[in-house]
Amino acid sequence: MNNWRRQELVALIYRLFLVFFFYQTARLLFWFFNSDLIKVNGISEYFSLAYYGTAFDTTAILYINAVFILLSILPLTINTKKSYQKFLFYWYFITNGIAISMNFGDIIYFRFSQARLTSAALEVGKNENNLWKVFFNALLQHPFVFIWFVLILVTWVFLYKKVKIKEERPTNLVVYFVSSVVSLCIIATLAVGGIRGDFKHSTRPINLVDANKHVTNPQQANLVLNSVFSFLRTINTNNFKLVHFVSEAFIQKEIKPYKLYQNEVEQKPNVVIFIMESFAKEYSGAFNKNTDIKDFVSYTPFVDSLANESLIFTNAFANGRQSIHGMSSVLAGIPSLTDAFTSSPYSNQKIQSIVSVCNEMGYDTSFYHGAPNGSMGFQGFGNILGFKHYYGKNEYNNDDDFDGIWAIWDEPFFQYFAKNIGKKQPFMATLFSASSHDPFKIPEKYQNTIKPGPLQIHAPIRYTDYALKKFFETAKKQPWYNNTIFVITADHTNQIQYPEYLKTMNRFAIPILFFSPNPKYNLKGVDASFAQQIDIYPTLADLIGYNKKIRSWGRSLISGKNESYIIVNSDSIQEQMIIGNFIYTFNGKDVTGIYDKTDLALSKNLIHKKLTDEQKLGIEKVKGWYQDYMERVINRKLY
Repeated sequence: MNNWRRQELVALIYRLFLVFFFYQTARLLFWFFNSDLIKVNGISEYFSLAYYGTAFDTTAILYINAVFILLSILPLTINTKKSYQKFLFYWYFITNGIAISMNFGDIIYFRFSQARLTSAALEVGKNENNLWKVFFNALLQHPFVFIWFVLILVTWVFLYKKVKIKEERPTNLVVYFVSSVVSLCIIATLAVGGIRGDFKHSTRPINLVDANKHVTNPQQANLVLNSVFSFLRTINTNNFKLVHFVSEAFIQKEIKPYKLYQNEVEQKPNVVIFIMESFAKEYSGAFNKNTDIKDFVSYTPFVDSLANESLIFTNAFANGRQSIHGMSSVLAGIPSLTDAFTSSPYSNQKIQSIVSVCNEMGYDTSFYHGAPNGSMGFQGFGNILGFKHYYGKNEYNNDDDFDGIWAIWDEPFFQYFAKNIGKKQPFMATLFSASSHDPFKIPEKYQNTIKPGPLQIHAPIRYTDYALKKFFETAKKQPWYNNTIFVITADHTNQIQYPEYLKTMNRFAIPILFFSPNPKYNLKGVDASFAQQIDIYPTLADLIGYNKKIRSWGRSLISGKNESYIIVNSDSIQEQMIIGNFIYTFNGKDVTGIYDKTDLALSKNLIHKKLTDEQKLGIEKVKGWYQDYMERVINRKLY
């Protein structure tokens, strides 16, 4: 019987079964640690999602174990030797150990990114030189995740060794080789089907968007997926593809990619933009007065007081999931979809933005970020946008104020910002804050004075709010202050306390605030209409009196033109758009969901009901917007 290699095939099946079992264990732990972010209606629904996840596990497992499978069944006649089996043991656990560590790492990463790990993380990481510090800090903050990882590896090794292969020599080489070739062909055929997701020639290989076929809520797709699959499937992928759904006339009429504002401005105002790290709407009382959240606590007393003298938008959304996405959205009006524009092959092109507009109007433009120069990719993208000056940790040149991991503490860096800008007017300066970034530390001297909250991020939010207060105290003494327009917004959201912000769309909910001490700009009031980061660029172009056409998918929030809106963001699997009275989800080809605009949790899909005229037009607008976005990005027409 040894000629048929039965014990080797049984051992191979058993070893692969263990991989499947521990992928499901990792999925269960992923849900356990993130159950507040991914709502599942009971155990039966969880098992249904886990069952559908097996298809995605199969693809990942076969990719990772392809060499192991091949080495296990090649007719080498030495396969059963102890030395060969020992080699297979190490190969198996090195490759699968790395893979399962990605699933465990995503338990932590998901709480930050709200999306499964993809190859885009490589783009983010390549700009950082502190990754080991971040990694070890994450382990310290989440010890139980690491303990579970170790326990599972130990159990896995124990179970692997339960099935041993006795050393045998084939007595009939013809039978041995023929059976090996037959087994190899069968296994290879099954592997191809497993990697593709099925055996149908007419269908494309299984992809991230396919996870949405099996869920009642788009967030559950992250539970169906696994991190290895999402990472491998996005390596060298390019979802930027030209599409044609609607006519150019439709785009010009309904999408309106160019805007024109002819605001008369006597004296050009200075512009200061604060892009606040992780400064979600949830943390600010001024933006939650109408949310009816019981026992709501604000962590931004200064922003709340400033909001009383400002124009604020209480239903505003981020257009991306990461810091660099916030930079492209706020400054250039370019949102990030499933694939981020900033990490695409098309990011290095001429881009019209508030930076280029200000440069054209004779402004002195500068960008400030207290991290080491190049961190987050800000300096590179800032050069593309055309900032005349970049000020980072290098220019600050005082490591006594360095937080040890990311950047100069916000309070001293904000003071540096206040005293360094305005030497030449008019000016446009952008500051990207840093201290409310994970690992959520505050300076030692404030440990006893800044109160913590239920979430780790609450104390750093309080600290950054205090730094902002101190900035304005210094700015008020500067000669440029009275003729300056200030913008405060967030790059993206972060940790969530209140159930209201667990809703799918509210995970993008951010504050947008415009303030000027000069009353002539009339920046006061509360606006509850939908707004987004990409509206900031056209609003500022309007305020500073730029009277030429601008390329913008956003709109001026102060023009009085009552322009229609298309709010855009992506959960990394598909796009989400708010148009009129409805929210639409779109996978690049088809609209997959239609929800009432008040259904921010995306809980009741209306797509299978009879479509209204507004919904039909909304579907066409979704496709038209997407078509125009792709055409402009790919054909380099972002100006």
